Amino acid sequence: MTFELNDDAEALRRVVRDFADSEVAPHAAAWDRDHTFPVDTVRAMGDLGLFGIPFPQEYGGGGGNLTLLCVAIEELARVDQSVAITLEAGVGLGANPIYRFGTDDQRERWLPDLVGGRTLAGFGLTEPDAGSDAGATRTKAHQTADGSWVINGEKAFITNSGTEMTSLVTVTAVTGSEPSGRPAISTIVVPSGTPGFEVGPSYRKMGWHASDTHPLVFTDCAVPAENLLGAEGRGFANFLSILDEGRVAIAAMAVGVIQGCLEECQRYANERIAFGRAIGANQAVAFAIADLAVAAHAARLVTYQAAALADAGKPYKAEAAIAKLYTTEAAVSATRTATQVFGGSGYMDETPVARHYRDAKVLEIGEGTSEVQRLVISRSLGLPVS
Repeated sequence: MTFELNDDAEALRRVVRDFADSEVAPHAAAWDRDHTFPVDTVRAMGDLGLFGIPFPQEYGGGGGNLTLLCVAIEELARVDQSVAITLEAGVGLGANPIYRFGTDDQRERWLPDLVGGRTLAGFGLTEPDAGSDAGATRTKAHQTADGSWVINGEKAFITNSGTEMTSLVTVTAVTGSEPSGRPAISTIVVPSGTPGFEVGPSYRKMGWHASDTHPLVFTDCAVPAENLLGAEGRGFANFLSILDEGRVAIAAMAVGVIQGCLEECQRYANERIAFGRAIGANQAVAFAIADLAVAAHAARLVTYQAAALADAGKPYKAEAAIAKLYTTEAAVSATRTATQVFGGSGYMDETPVARHYRDAKVLEIGEGTSEVQRLVISRSLGLPVS
């Protein structure tokens, strides 16, 4: 077994790193300060083929895999997490459910633009009273005489849901009851602009200021019967089946954050002079940066191992949870270490490490909290976790 990336992956890394350094890094601080969603840059990412990496060529994709997507996400997250999550969510939560569970007609209708990065899609799972316990969904949908689905309910913290590029949101809704009496949850595609579909004001968040995140409200929102995505009552189960890929992709984001902190600290420790010498000459600083290098190395290995298992069609649920848990918690620690290395400068918003510090916390929350990952891992060990 080897964790060495092949030539295609390394070539992609060079391309995305150059794009990140030239088109993202110079503007990331301003986007963060002004809470600006960088539409032109996201479209440029589409032109570069990043949104199509794991999808078949018949839909305009690159015919790649999860490993290649992780490489691209890692390199973007190294300089800006907001742009990286736009790609991660656009692929994993936006296009992937339609590719995995859509009919031929649904794929032909929506995938080409999503895969080409010309449009974005959101996935409306989380609600004000249903987060990790998404089975507590209160949004409901019923069919009318002509078969249309009428949706009523609210969603919260939905990424890529309110930009001028957003073409649709896939939402989970209770559409009946299972034989056990539990609610049957389905997924339904709601195109932007559908009457009764209201996008609320953008959240003011601690971090990810250049990422688009909104609450959504559905009031007698009617869509055609053919907008049901997958089998009725299988929406929640289908979502869980694609969540493992998303966890590996979030782990790749965390790897990029650690790598970014490492590179910033290497540069600063060689440039910053205190007491007549570069601060990197001080053992306390040098050892802190060495720990960042260890974290980056370990996080990268556990992430790409999980991605390799997924690409090989092997079970990887536990490995995905391990990767997300380890890398995201390591990323939060790395941003704290980097801020300490930078000292007072690290507390200033204009430094990348300060932005990483604010941004990183949500990595431990989104697409399954650290506690949920520990639950998944515990179950994989055969422990009697309820």
